[in-house]
Amino acid sequence: MRFLPVFLDLKAGPVVLIGAGELLRAKLRVLAAAGARIRVHAIDGDHDLGGLTPDDAARIEFAAGDPLTADLAGVIAIVCAGAGDVGVAMSVRAKALGLPVNVMDDLEHSSFIFPAIVDRGDVVVAVGTGGTSPVVARRVREKIEALLPARIGELAEFIGGFRKSINERIAEFPLRRRFWERVIDGPIGASVLAGRKSEAEAALEQISDPSAFARADKPEGSVALVGAGPGDPDLLTIKALRALQDADIVFHDELVSAEILDRIRRDTTRVAVGRRVGKPGIGQDAINRRMIEAAQAGQRVVRLKGGDPFVFGRGGEEVEALRAAGVPYSIIPGITAGIGGAADFEVPLTYRHEATRITFLTAHKARDAETVDWSTLTDTRMTVVVYMGMTAAPAVRAGLLAAGRSPETPVGVFARVTQPDAQAAIGTLRDLPELVRRTDGGPAILIIGEVVRHAGSLRRQTPKHIISDLLDAAE
Repeated sequence: MRFLPVFLDLKAGPVVLIGAGELLRAKLRVLAAAGARIRVHAIDGDHDLGGLTPDDAARIEFAAGDPLTADLAGVIAIVCAGAGDVGVAMSVRAKALGLPVNVMDDLEHSSFIFPAIVDRGDVVVAVGTGGTSPVVARRVREKIEALLPARIGELAEFIGGFRKSINERIAEFPLRRRFWERVIDGPIGASVLAGRKSEAEAALEQISDPSAFARADKPEGSVALVGAGPGDPDLLTIKALRALQDADIVFHDELVSAEILDRIRRDTTRVAVGRRVGKPGIGQDAINRRMIEAAQAGQRVVRLKGGDPFVFGRGGEEVEALRAAGVPYSIIPGITAGIGGAADFEVPLTYRHEATRITFLTAHKARDAETVDWSTLTDTRMTVVVYMGMTAAPAVRAGLLAAGRSPETPVGVFARVTQPDAQAAIGTLRDLPELVRRTDGGPAILIIGEVVRHAGSLRRQTPKHIISDLLDAAE
């Protein structure tokens, strides 16, 4: 490690910034964001502040004269950006005076470097590569940006507001640490991250004995209902990924892909609780009971469901059970299969002047399809998306035809959507059961309506396996 990462208090004295053009203004914005007082030597004579706010501009002065002979008393650092030979000469002067100096893109003449910065208010993360590859540092920063909660800075600020009073009430340092760990990892921290700061403040103020709270043998458990999306692990939301990394135990559906399960922290307990068509499962009541028991034992529980918990995912039933048991919970939505499949095969579920409504329905079994009022689904400007409809495909076709939907209505069967082995069989309503037979199985959705004609992936070669009667006939 050539460069030691440190955080410099830029309010301790002015920073001298020397240079020209956009390179100078870029460094000006970084220093201003850190609250620095900045003395600028613009060697090209351009005093453009680059759109800085009036508050930032008030801390900036443009200096006249040669920076190589300027008074440096009280200066805490020197930065050169776009300064050319002046930057090299200024580096020699700074080092002779013992002042930290950075010459942009010049390690030889720099005694410190600028890291890639993740700025979340009171939480700042600096990423460096020893100056060897700023692009790599930026890529790492982007990854960290994606993982950090948006309100992590607010959480740090929240703790800072209570830290002194709590620390005065807890003498032992290890006990203080345990207290704040419980606050951050529990419902109070979750409330701040969810934007419910007043609720978090009230909960923290209600802790009458901080030492007892810290010593509690039984940590507070909670449940997160998490949507895993339709299968592609890159479609997990950032919030879902954080929940998987924080979980002590994950109850997951059978259809959640192995790639998504790999995103769970390695020491987390995994329990498969879902079932596939035609195979027994443990039942919803048992799932509810096991989630509640785990949370009441102090565990952070994730109920990981394919698609979205509230789109045919029984999330509502689980929420009611958690409410009744008094278990804290949160809901993290996922991309539902209908949306994922439509995007995967470029089927626009709505289309101006052609498809103005969407209906999502489930037809897990033939008897489910028989209970649907198909007469409400005959509008040709309505797109119908059927979940779990492969087994009930004959009943779906019969219901729509009996209600008056044309047998020539375009239909697509989309299996294992967003995954590498995704398939599509395209045809008409008349041939729906045959289209189902042409796919190789797996979870699938049916999309019924004129919009299927617009499926873009079908018009070009793709890695996906696509069978199309409809478009072949049209051509």
